[in-house]
Amino acid sequence: MSKRIISKRMVIMLIILAVVFGLIFGFKAFVGMKMNEFFDNMPQPAAAVSTYEARPDSWALMLEAVGTVNAVNGVNVTSQVAGEVQKIEFESGDTVKKGDVLVTLESAADRAQLNALQATARLSRQEFDRYERLAKQGSISKSELDNRRAQRDQAMAQAQAQQEQLNYKTVRAPFDGRLGIRQVDLGQYLQPGTAVVSLTQLEPIFVDFSLPEQELSKVEQGLKVRVRLDAFPDQTFEGEISAIEPGVDAATRNVNIQARFENADRKLRPGMFAKVDIQLPQAEEVVVVPRTAISYAPYGNAVFVLQDSDAGKNGEEADGKSGDQSEGEPQKIVKKRFVKLGRQRGDLVAVVEGLKPGEVVATSGLLKLRNDAKVTIENDVQPSADPAPTPGNS
Repeated sequence: MSKRIISKRMVIMLIILAVVFGLIFGFKAFVGMKMNEFFDNMPQPAAAVSTYEARPDSWALMLEAVGTVNAVNGVNVTSQVAGEVQKIEFESGDTVKKGDVLVTLESAADRAQLNALQATARLSRQEFDRYERLAKQGSISKSELDNRRAQRDQAMAQAQAQQEQLNYKTVRAPFDGRLGIRQVDLGQYLQPGTAVVSLTQLEPIFVDFSLPEQELSKVEQGLKVRVRLDAFPDQTFEGEISAIEPGVDAATRNVNIQARFENADRKLRPGMFAKVDIQLPQAEEVVVVPRTAISYAPYGNAVFVLQDSDAGKNGEEADGKSGDQSEGEPQKIVKKRFVKLGRQRGDLVAVVEGLKPGEVVATSGLLKLRNDAKVTIENDVQPSADPAPTPGNS
């Protein structure tokens, strides 16, 4: 009998415990559900954004390329004959004219040999003159006169050859330009072909670059070209296309192009890296927005377009509470819209597809925006939208 009573008490106790724990867990589940409902339905504060109205614009078509600055003339001035450096007539970095003497080699022996050959040539001319008078008198044969003429011409040619050899002892500038760093010293013995100094013509100067063959029909000689250099980031240099390679490189399918620049200030130097913009005569109609209005992503670029919200009218939200907009204005929301972008110019970017002129887009606070998010407009401070910005150097 006692065992039966104990088992009943155990069953009652287990039932009571099950009911108590069930109530506890049920209450916790109910509270969690209500909290989730509260957070899910909690109104999100409107995000403050600056805005920009997409506008139509006419952009001149431009082609972009990278190139290298090359000199019209640039050589290492060398000695054509061997000899010891007797005089150096220049300083490193000098500007010289064509024919200016740069280096004089020791030439005493060559000059003495020239004097001897010139004396022989004079004697040969005198003897020929005497034989010519005798030939007119009929005292000598014509063959003997021809022999003396040949001896005279040979002696004169030998003297002239020696004169040219002596001229090689003086190294001169082959064209106008600026010298580089001197590479020889006084008393140094030079072998033929030894570099004396570099000489570069800086005015005018060329920029060589290449374009894909698809762009060949758009370019022609005389088109304006603008160049930007890393050495002078705030300055643009203007020139024009002077030559187009008639053939296309079979390996790269690119066509080589050369532009000519006057380079009066001599800032363009051979070997510089150049960013090239080619101005085309045609123009295209585009819709432009600031680059800050674009939400860049690997799966597609997008903008947030402002629209009137249907939930709140006259400054009131759907729940009856006052909104953030001023009285009489509908609440603004943003719609995320994927767009196709075109070329960039300064702080502006062209939108090829997905946006129409007059539509208003958000230009700041994009990271905190989502589709249908409520926003307030604050245009006191706006991102730059300059097509040709010139930031100052700090």
